[in-house]
Amino acid sequence: MIDAYEDPGTPDTRGGWHYLWWLVLRQPVRSLAGALLGSTWMVLMAAQPYMMARAVDDGLVPGRLDVLGWWTAVMFGVGALNAWLSIMRHRTMTRVRMDANFRTVKLVVGHATRLGAVLPRRAGAGEVVTIGVGDVATLAQALTVVGPGVGSIVVYIVVAGLLLAISAPLAAVVLLGVPVIALLTGPLTLRLQGAESEYRERQGVLAARIGDLAGGLRVLNGLGGKGLFSDAFRKDSQRLRAQGYRVGAVASWVQALGVGLPTLFLAVVTWLAARLAAEKSISVGELVAVYGYVAVLIGPVAFFVQMAYELNRGVVAARRVVRLLRLEPEPDTGTLAAPDGPAELCDPASGVRVAPGRLVALAAVRPAEAAAVVDRLGRYGPTEATWGGVRLDAVPLADVRARILVADNEADLFAGPLREVVAAEHPAEEAALRRAVYAAAAEDVVRGLPDGLDSAVTGQGRSLSGGQRQRVRLVRALLADPEVLLAVEPTSALDAHTESTVAERLREAREGRTTVVVSTSPLVLDRADTVLFLTDGKVTASGPHRRLLVEEPGYRALVARDADDTAEEAVR
Repeated sequence: MIDAYEDPGTPDTRGGWHYLWWLVLRQPVRSLAGALLGSTWMVLMAAQPYMMARAVDDGLVPGRLDVLGWWTAVMFGVGALNAWLSIMRHRTMTRVRMDANFRTVKLVVGHATRLGAVLPRRAGAGEVVTIGVGDVATLAQALTVVGPGVGSIVVYIVVAGLLLAISAPLAAVVLLGVPVIALLTGPLTLRLQGAESEYRERQGVLAARIGDLAGGLRVLNGLGGKGLFSDAFRKDSQRLRAQGYRVGAVASWVQALGVGLPTLFLAVVTWLAARLAAEKSISVGELVAVYGYVAVLIGPVAFFVQMAYELNRGVVAARRVVRLLRLEPEPDTGTLAAPDGPAELCDPASGVRVAPGRLVALAAVRPAEAAAVVDRLGRYGPTEATWGGVRLDAVPLADVRARILVADNEADLFAGPLREVVAAEHPAEEAALRRAVYAAAAEDVVRGLPDGLDSAVTGQGRSLSGGQRQRVRLVRALLADPEVLLAVEPTSALDAHTESTVAERLREAREGRTTVVVSTSPLVLDRADTVLFLTDGKVTASGPHRRLLVEEPGYRALVARDADDTAEEAVR
């Protein structure tokens, strides 16, 4: 089984079938062992009726008890061996499935990490969740075909040969029966594949809606939009339920036919054998053997139908995994050297210019427009921004990420001790950590946790309040101490007193370093060296906060509205 730190390999992403076959080839010894164990196990089960026939014809009918005892002992020994083989087969196939599961999880997680900020723009959160929760297990289950699937084919051929030695008509019925069953169930399995694909797509959309609901319920409730979102979610969930019923209906027919048709087919074989025995064309022992072969074949023939069902579901899941793995990270075409030291950032699309070593605030009528400016200055997406006169997209991406940090107010928080959550990949010195906590006014957050900085924090900081999460994100950004910090609404969830403290301490902590803050809060804007007022995505005014209040009516209206909200929050 794949080691947690082992390279999972380069997947074959040409399609669902190719990916499933690649998973088999990545563990050839185990896959071959599963096929051999499964085949031997089923063949030995088919050997029991043959030995029973010998015991009846050579021992019981002529009254030779020694022969009867011999065959009985052989049957017992073969049965015991087969029980052990069954255990080993099951263990091997479990390892095959687990390897495929873990290998796919490593590929998906690793690729999601490489995609970074590209992932949310290319695939929804619900898509990734659905792949991780359901599709990985489904495609791993499809690899059962490697063991019992191969064994079913082998035992089917062996039993057909044994029946041919007894009666050619019986062998012909067995050989022709399975293709007939395949023709009857084939259209259903194809229909199931289509229904399953649509169901998985709807499931991904609904999972994304659940994430949006969990993250924005408080805001929606405040805006009066909870009812509208609830109605949309109800309609989506009802459509998903209806699609699930359609999938279940087709799947139930496939499973019912998978058991019913083989049983009916093999009942016909038993009836034909009984007629032949009555006509003295075969012996009593051979009749017993035919009945045993029929009983043995029920499993493999039923598995053929089940195998088609599992493979079709597995291919649907594999295609979704492949679609995610095909997403390409942002191409890094940068070849020019980054500025040697602090340099001016410029965004021609908006007219934003950020002088090095200054604290600049962006105040926009539409918050999304300011966030778009930050994305361009941080090189998250297409950009014509320049850094010290050099186009930002001409600089190697690693250099940009090392020196320019975008701190989003909804950035992910991973689970773990708070000390590790804010330190990210580089362990922080205690003094630097304490300074960052102080600058973000997060001392009360640390004091409120049972073990302080060593307290465990749940994924996305769900064990913290909204304001606490925001300050933890700010601690992480300040602890990184980037040359350029681009912070998007770092205080939007804080009360007026805490927001004022954070604004003052942030200015002190970033003294002499380039900092851009997106905000419309007067408490933050008043502490900026320069405020850039954006209207329709363009800078229409710039200067100190208090001068803009006097000279720009649009800016005054924007800030006054936010000031009223701040005052209400302070009263509450």
